[in-house]
Amino acid sequence: MKNKNSLIRKAHFLGTKIRNLRKRNRLTMEDLSARCVKVNAEYAPSVSYLSMIERGKRVPSEEVLEIIASVFQKNIDWFLDDIPEEDAIVPQKGSAGGINGMALEPNFLFSKEILQIAIPEMLSQTGTSGRQFAHLLIRAHQEHHQNHFPDLERAAEEVGLKRLPLSLDEIIAITKQMGLQIKWFRKTPLSVLESMGVSDHHLVTSFFEPPNQIYINQIMKSQPQRLKYNLAVHIGHAVLHDKDGMRNVLVTGRNEISPLQAPHSRTQASGMDAQDILYAWRDFECSFFAGALLCPKVPFRQLLDRNGYEINTAKLAGVSASVAMRRMTAVSPYPHWHYFDAFAPGKLKAVYRGNGIPLPWGNMSEVEDPCQNWAVFRMISAPTSGTSAQISILNNGDEPRIYACESIRVEDLTGSSHVLCSGIDLNPAIAAQGKDAIAIAQQLKQACFSGGGTSAIPNAMKKDLMSVAKILNINWVERGIDNDARLICPRGSVCPRTPSCYQQCES
Repeated sequence: MKNKNSLIRKAHFLGTKIRNLRKRNRLTMEDLSARCVKVNAEYAPSVSYLSMIERGKRVPSEEVLEIIASVFQKNIDWFLDDIPEEDAIVPQKGSAGGINGMALEPNFLFSKEILQIAIPEMLSQTGTSGRQFAHLLIRAHQEHHQNHFPDLERAAEEVGLKRLPLSLDEIIAITKQMGLQIKWFRKTPLSVLESMGVSDHHLVTSFFEPPNQIYINQIMKSQPQRLKYNLAVHIGHAVLHDKDGMRNVLVTGRNEISPLQAPHSRTQASGMDAQDILYAWRDFECSFFAGALLCPKVPFRQLLDRNGYEINTAKLAGVSASVAMRRMTAVSPYPHWHYFDAFAPGKLKAVYRGNGIPLPWGNMSEVEDPCQNWAVFRMISAPTSGTSAQISILNNGDEPRIYACESIRVEDLTGSSHVLCSGIDLNPAIAAQGKDAIAIAQQLKQACFSGGGTSAIPNAMKKDLMSVAKILNINWVERGIDNDARLICPRGSVCPRTPSCYQQCES
């Protein structure tokens, strides 16, 4: 045992190291205190005591330091070695990862006036609808802000008072407090179907009729989680847009249309209508608001942290897996997430790629032969029993990156199966521990090449990755490390790898 005087003599950089490690791993003091409680509740430091340690006002006992060292997977001596190692642990601004944008040069060609003329013409020539372009803009906006929208979070918290879970009765009470009336229907009115261009693949679950009527499909009575989400979206419409007279229709189905649609938007002609952008943005705002209302940021982050970010935490929160997985990307202290929603055979319906993961053939597109090393596409045709956790290697530009994901197969109300996938980019987390993430990814990539596209993770690498997984506190990352890693490809049968791994993929 080290005595107190021994710790004091070696604690010159201790507070700084703890603070920089905490910030490097995107943890608040509340997060770190909660992690310490999980390790040892008896000796875990409080938030105020952690603050004093970081500021050099207190020197922790050996028991407290052991707990903090366990959280960050460090040896106690690392904190006491009198070596600042600042370059290795100080967060780098602007190192969020992801794909770099193109340089907009020469500047005169990218002026606002020129772009306003060129974009509609470009969309017309490519066959891209205004609504599709609007969703691309919104996803780029999400990725730029790493899915953090404090104003929408605050608006939801003011309504829901940060309660978790919110019961159906509480959601209904909020609906009534907003001056909204709920009515039920069995058959969707023809006027709604015509205005939306709804096909046989779609089911209208609810719609809002100005000034204050919410109509709910009777089928939703047996789906309390989905009913809560529908009501939360309509509450968002009332809060954010003051029940502005626009018909708000929620649908489910294989090729889901936007919940907030203009009556004239049933056709998918190319080109852009200015209202497409507005309606798509309102769609996003109401959807984000609904998630924040049902899963308020701080309580949901704490719930996820206690349960190791397991997908079934959704049940504890009283929400669907889809809502929980999308909220993970917004509330986690680790910012490098992606989220997929995929239908057979190879359609990506909804995508968030805050870590800039290169998409296979692009969002909202479809191919018949997606690379089966992608967990999200393999599960469409062959559901996995137990965990689907996977470690994957994918080139992002010229750099190999290590991704971890967990997927779950679900059905919508029309009976269509689809796969939800939450994942993270591990490279920043590896680099945060002072390791060479690119070298490790390159080594794993070569191992997968030698194995025809898959490989067991080498034991030495397992140790490094398991340390990162414990710091992140994401259980399915640990499970993925125990499975074979897979080399994934951003194309289908046209594999850009040399040598090609496609022939070795499971079909």
